[in-house]
Amino acid sequence: MKRMVAIWFPHLVTDWMSRKKPSLKEIPFALVSTERSRRVIKAANAPARAKGIGAEMAAADARALVPELKVFDFDAGQREKTLRALAEWCIRYSPSVGLDPPNGLVLDASGCTHLWGGETKYLEDIAARLTGFGYTVRTAMADTIMTARAVSRHVRNGTIVSPGKEAEALSPLPAMAICPDAAVAEKLVKLGLLTVGSFMRMPRTALRRRFGPALLACLDQALGAEMEIMEPVRPPAPFREQLPSLEPIRTAAGIEIAITTLLEMLCARMGREQKGLRQCELRCYRIDGLVKKIAIGTGRPSRNIRHLSRLFSDKIAQVEPGLGIELFILEAPVVEDLPDEQDALWNGGSSHEAAIAELLDRLAGRSGGSAISRFLPAEHYWPERSVRAVASLSERSATAWRTDLPRPVHLLHDPEQIEVSVPLPDYPPLLFKYRGALHTVKKADGPERIEQEWWIESGRYRDYYCVEDERGARYWLFRSGDYNSESPKWYVHGFFA
Repeated sequence: MKRMVAIWFPHLVTDWMSRKKPSLKEIPFALVSTERSRRVIKAANAPARAKGIGAEMAAADARALVPELKVFDFDAGQREKTLRALAEWCIRYSPSVGLDPPNGLVLDASGCTHLWGGETKYLEDIAARLTGFGYTVRTAMADTIMTARAVSRHVRNGTIVSPGKEAEALSPLPAMAICPDAAVAEKLVKLGLLTVGSFMRMPRTALRRRFGPALLACLDQALGAEMEIMEPVRPPAPFREQLPSLEPIRTAAGIEIAITTLLEMLCARMGREQKGLRQCELRCYRIDGLVKKIAIGTGRPSRNIRHLSRLFSDKIAQVEPGLGIELFILEAPVVEDLPDEQDALWNGGSSHEAAIAELLDRLAGRSGGSAISRFLPAEHYWPERSVRAVASLSERSATAWRTDLPRPVHLLHDPEQIEVSVPLPDYPPLLFKYRGALHTVKKADGPERIEQEWWIESGRYRDYYCVEDERGARYWLFRSGDYNSESPKWYVHGFFA
């Protein structure tokens, strides 16, 4: 079942001006344009409208009526630019958001509302956020775009039309609510057909003869008999290049040449904008309509064509050209700043960092990014918090690794409980059972007491022991608490090489 949301911004451009210049919010102002040597008002803010200023009024008449009226030039392109920016922002509420010019948006909310706790909370959240940005907003939800649009403009804000109740919701609305043609709407009013309900059930042949097919199409769209097409807005990729093929490409060599050509174009643009890519995706459009994708990632921003080409070369075998590829699109959705001097340092051979980073990129491309991790020390005593994972190879830590006391090479994120046999309190265990296997302790060192970090959370202290079993395997065990106050528990927390 389709559920569509209409968002209407009745004062879009003046609200945008007030956001740009907050001092104008309480001052009457208007946006004017020159038409046939005459200055005409195209939009007025709320204080100006309260004083009788409206659209299509002559600017001279408005200034005579309200001497303190501020006047600014109307930018015809700003309306669409603002509406598109709002549409891209609304993608967080639905993957399908379309423009509804001149002042509206349409969202396909099918399957989305439950994430906000229902349709009412969904609309409330949209309205609250957009109102918080400084825009006047009216919203409505229905099964069809036309009904949601009409209700948002002529019924109270936040109205939700129940599924299948479009006719009931539209009946009391004025004829112009679903009739975009002003001449047809005027003709309906002259004939006494003031509401949608007054002509909704009239014979279709009579409506077509008197008002043309456009009115019938609007009725069908409003009632769901005909689908109204919405073209979703997609945010443009920040860095994207495409390469059409004169002849379908079917060989690995051809694909590699296409990748190199696209990388040269993409890296040239990134060089001009001082950027380097972190993620890159190649889409190959086959002549049979299928799309094949391969993607790479880097540990640091890069625009090294040779390195990026090698990363893609490792994955060319995953591309099945079929009958041939007719279009290649290369897109970098994640980029970071990469000044020329930094790029020259990394690629100039003066440091091993670039070589290591490129090696890690290739390993990650073959084994997956999760197979490689880098850790730096953190300023905490509690072992789970004493290290932190980092993605960047160039990041440095202000804290040095601790070397005065032994620490395991492999530290468990969550300690695992074990069963032990202990001869005396504060002694290391003689035996311990871990994951069903019994281990006899041959050597042990400890205890090392580590107190809980009270400023983060409260809890027991730990006594850590380094132990070695009969097979030479070494473990880092700890006892939580002591034997005097309560029965302690034992855990394994790490493994030594």
